Amino acid sequence: MNTASKLGAYAVGLAVVFGGALGVGNAVGEGAPAPARPSHGGTHAEVAKSQDDTPGGLQVSQNGYTLNPLTTVKAGEPTDFRFTVTGPDGKPVTDYQVQHDKKLHFIVVSRDLATFQHLHPEQSGDGVWSVKLTLAAPGAYRAFADFAPVGGSGLTLGMDVPVAGDYEPRVLPAVTRTAQVDGYTVSMTGDLVPGQASKLTLSVSKDGRPVTDLQPYLGTYGHLVALRAGDLAYLHVHPEESDTAGPEITFYAEVPSGGDYRLFLDFQHAGKVRTADFTAQAGAGQPKPAAEPSVSPSHDDHKH
Repeated sequence: MNTASKLGAYAVGLAVVFGGALGVGNAVGEGAPAPARPSHGGTHAEVAKSQDDTPGGLQVSQNGYTLNPLTTVKAGEPTDFRFTVTGPDGKPVTDYQVQHDKKLHFIVVSRDLATFQHLHPEQSGDGVWSVKLTLAAPGAYRAFADFAPVGGSGLTLGMDVPVAGDYEPRVLPAVTRTAQVDGYTVSMTGDLVPGQASKLTLSVSKDGRPVTDLQPYLGTYGHLVALRAGDLAYLHVHPEESDTAGPEITFYAEVPSGGDYRLFLDFQHAGKVRTADFTAQAGAGQPKPAAEPSVSPSHDDHKH
């Protein structure tokens, strides 16, 4: 199969509606009560859907706003990736609300969900955003812009970023409750429960000891991005408000459908942001998670 055919075939996603926030819970029975809204402004789950309940990130254009790439990317070459968001008037948007310390969050993943980058572009006066982006290997990638224009509701728009060349999509990692990154171990308790608000608790340790001095990153102790395997429906979830800097970080959200999901947790410690990643499965009768820890696939790809 040639490259164009591979890209086209792999880009075909699931067509299941991904409504609400990502739900991951501690066997909460009939469902956990809705958590208090965090003081830092709420979760991106609250803004990851359009007004017509379309899942975040599945469309390049929603509610009159469109994500426009201005740059192509070559494998292995650092690129000043540029893009705009045009508004209902067809002009680039220049005024954005600050959410979690930034006007726009930019997530780039490979469509096989093996690589992940959480970036923060800089905006010029003409509404053009730019960010240093390196995609190491050929393949199909998806980029998400998470933002709220001044006077408008929050949106997550998505666009494909193809990188020419032969490639072989990687198999989704096995379901696991433990991830390792840079000497840290992150353990997860809770299950994805379709259709109900529930919780996920992530606990960070190093060298067998709980980490109790996590550092705030973008106004909170942890960021969780969830992507549904297949269509890459996007959700950016933030934690429950806490006065303790670890080891536990608790998130609340909801998934309406069963299936496989990739979860990417950003946390900061000792002055560096790291990412732990998990594969989780939603739905009754899910298999017991593998006991072996996963190793985050490509942390050189994660830029902040």
